[in-house]
Amino acid sequence: MNAPHSNFSPIKKPEARVLSTLDADGSRNWLKPKLSKGKLLTRRRIVAYLLIALFTLLPFVKVGGKPFVLLDITARQFTIFGFTFLPTDTILLAMVIVAWLLGIFLFTALFGRVWCGWACPQTVYMEFLFRPVERFFDGTAGRGGHRKKTPAWRVAAKYVTYFLLCIYLANTFLAYFIGVETLGRWVTQSPIEHPVPFAVMAFVTFAMMVDFCFFREQMCLIACPYGRFQSVLLDQDSMIVAYDKKRGEPRGKIKKQANASLPVMGDCVDCGNCVTTCPTGIDIREGLQMECINCTQCIDACNAVMSKTGRTANLIRYSSQSRDAGRTSSMLRARTLIYPLLLLGLTAAFVAVFLSSKTFDAVLLRETGNPFVLTESGDIRNLLKLKITNRTDRTMNFNIHCLSPESAVVDVREDSLSLKPRGVRTLHLSVIAPRDEFNLGRSQVRLELANQMEESRIISLKLIGPYNE
Repeated sequence: MNAPHSNFSPIKKPEARVLSTLDADGSRNWLKPKLSKGKLLTRRRIVAYLLIALFTLLPFVKVGGKPFVLLDITARQFTIFGFTFLPTDTILLAMVIVAWLLGIFLFTALFGRVWCGWACPQTVYMEFLFRPVERFFDGTAGRGGHRKKTPAWRVAAKYVTYFLLCIYLANTFLAYFIGVETLGRWVTQSPIEHPVPFAVMAFVTFAMMVDFCFFREQMCLIACPYGRFQSVLLDQDSMIVAYDKKRGEPRGKIKKQANASLPVMGDCVDCGNCVTTCPTGIDIREGLQMECINCTQCIDACNAVMSKTGRTANLIRYSSQSRDAGRTSSMLRARTLIYPLLLLGLTAAFVAVFLSSKTFDAVLLRETGNPFVLTESGDIRNLLKLKITNRTDRTMNFNIHCLSPESAVVDVREDSLSLKPRGVRTLHLSVIAPRDEFNLGRSQVRLELANQMEESRIISLKLIGPYNE
């Protein structure tokens, strides 16, 4: 049997780079980006810490005595900007979500993926919270790369710090769903007294540990759909971070550029700083790429080199595909006009629906079981249920009377017709009507439901009875 060739490898090497986080053999390439200081980093840092402060403080903000944001899933109530959306506000909530998506589309069409590099929670916490901790304990101090050997105590201290940060993030995240008052009470109690919320907090903490300690930049490269959508959301005039090939090419080291016998070189000195500083590990000189999150670290890195070598800044800069191709770029184009018009239409529809909404909702339904019952006097009894939603922040008391048929009688089983603020209640009642009120087994009943503020709603339903010709 012939011996295998000495250069034989069972792993087929890819023809081109697949992901910046993968080596040629398929193993993980752990990115340790170099920190490039500059004007843009300073601005991003200010924005990032303001967003972290906003994320922390927002659950404490109240408008009119209500939380600014509270997503109470168990009670099926979403409070946004101080307004509470109830289950009956599906249309309003849908309008808010669609408007938010259209806003993202418009923002991306104008400014590209600025959200990813400047405001996305994944980028903000990874680059301005977890990476600084990593650089501190690993001793790299922003220089990038890997320290040859990090003491075990430093590694342990780093992960303990990560764990504490994730607990803080998980509890803050939980405050958006339960409120700071409930969160404060749970934090001071034993987990045994609230096992399910504690399990949720523990799971969120674990998920964040996995994300920020292991998955990291792969969240942007693999999991987040936003990068995949950029081919649809961006156009030729959208703002992107781009390398000026006309000015930079052909690239070469400074020594080669100083050699008069070689062709004239471009401004790019091929230092590679734009690659080593990139948090997703790409080379911006290869053109527009899905992995680029517009963090502008490559701009700061390149500008520092240009300054040291006496060259003009902004070899890498904010640009657009039209501008790079030598065409005129315009802010006014089809999608930047259509998106605002759609947003304006949605806003008008939201205001119209909001202003037309009542202080309470009422729905009349039929009870399950027999459609009708004959009373001893020969009248027809229909068992119904009335679902009432109080949309205000005050208690409502109701009374019910029948508008038609005039001879019908309404019998409410409950002793009290009171409804707490933002509450939903189902009342069980029966409507008794004479037999001669039914035509072909049907009779239309109209009920008036009124509260103590003299606000009323008229609701109707077809009663069922015996088939009389």
